[in-house]
Amino acid sequence: MHILMVLIFAIGYIAISLENKIKVNKAAIALLVAVFCWVFNFIEHFPPNEASLHRLTEHLGEISEVIFFLMGAMTIVELIDSHGGFKIITDFIRTKDKRKLLWVISIITFFLSSVLDNLTTSIVMVSLLRRLIPDRDDRMIFAGMVIIAANAGGAWSPIGDVTTTMLWIGGQVTTGKLMEFLIIPSLVSLFVPLLYFSLSIKQGAYPDSSHNTDSPAQHGAKRVFFLGIGSLIFVPIFRAVTNLPPFMGILLGLGIMWVLTDLIHYQKRDHLKVPSILTRIDFSSVLFFLGILLAVAALETAGILGSLALRMDHYFNNKDVIATVLGLLSAIIDNVPLTAATMGMYPLSSYPADSKLWEMIAYSVGTGGSILIIGSAAGVVVMGMEKISFGWYLKKVSLPVLIGYFLGIGSFLLIYRVING
Repeated sequence: MHILMVLIFAIGYIAISLENKIKVNKAAIALLVAVFCWVFNFIEHFPPNEASLHRLTEHLGEISEVIFFLMGAMTIVELIDSHGGFKIITDFIRTKDKRKLLWVISIITFFLSSVLDNLTTSIVMVSLLRRLIPDRDDRMIFAGMVIIAANAGGAWSPIGDVTTTMLWIGGQVTTGKLMEFLIIPSLVSLFVPLLYFSLSIKQGAYPDSSHNTDSPAQHGAKRVFFLGIGSLIFVPIFRAVTNLPPFMGILLGLGIMWVLTDLIHYQKRDHLKVPSILTRIDFSSVLFFLGILLAVAALETAGILGSLALRMDHYFNNKDVIATVLGLLSAIIDNVPLTAATMGMYPLSSYPADSKLWEMIAYSVGTGGSILIIGSAAGVVVMGMEKISFGWYLKKVSLPVLIGYFLGIGSFLLIYRVING
């Protein structure tokens, strides 16, 4: 049965990677893989006993925490976007100097991504680039830096990237240590390609462009923006104070925002209220996470991931190398199942919260996706929006990103050694 489970997971993985070719949504594939993996897991112990059902229920409870957190965060971000709240950020950008603009865009993306998800940050920033940069060749370089900055910014924050969120909710990392160990390596992984492109881009300034082409901000946009960002930032604080799971904090923020928007638009503008916003949430991505996490849980329950961890330890015999390799794999393999599989391979009983392994995985998987344009959700969405080819990115962007990735790992190891002696 173990061979069948691995085979099903591998076939599903390939199908997910080829989603655009086979024209089948990856969420559907993930759900099928999850169900079949659990079916074969139960067949092995047929009829399923109470212990088997308890393990499934236990995994479902852990996975639900991630799912509810993502649903709440996605709704808050969509509320801000629907009100035109992100225009508050873009209106601050006034410089037209090419090199200064590259730095401003990259740094804003880096910090914005630490609060929002990489996907939303990339969409917001690329939309801005289209208004600021008329030259397509330059805009492609800027778009490449948006991908790098979005992924680097998400790596050091527990709410900045779905992989760090998974590790945070799973108890592998804590907010304070994650930021302490990873903010400098994340900045290193950003600044290396940023320095390279700021030196290689031609000096000059872009012609002045009006921001009036933006759709106007909606009524209450500032209140929704600041409360929404505040709600996201408040989640780690809420967890530290109450010791409740993060999804409770995000649901608290969503509930407050729901009341606020209902009061702001109590007579009209129903399209800006939460019930309407919920129809615009990409729930297929939520079901994808559910399917993948359930499938990985089935492999973990069957003991397959534990065996894989032992084999990796045997071949590499060094957790630093394993974490580095996982980061390189994240350039071609979806980060969600990769992170979920790693969490299943190395139990908290052996590697407690804030172990060197978990902090390093948070960095490597988060930033390694920038090495190839298909390695992250941010890369894929920018690839589609700006029609950037895989070959162009590989030729122009991948090498400085790879150098930044390894230098970031070096800085992490140095920081870890200094802090822990």
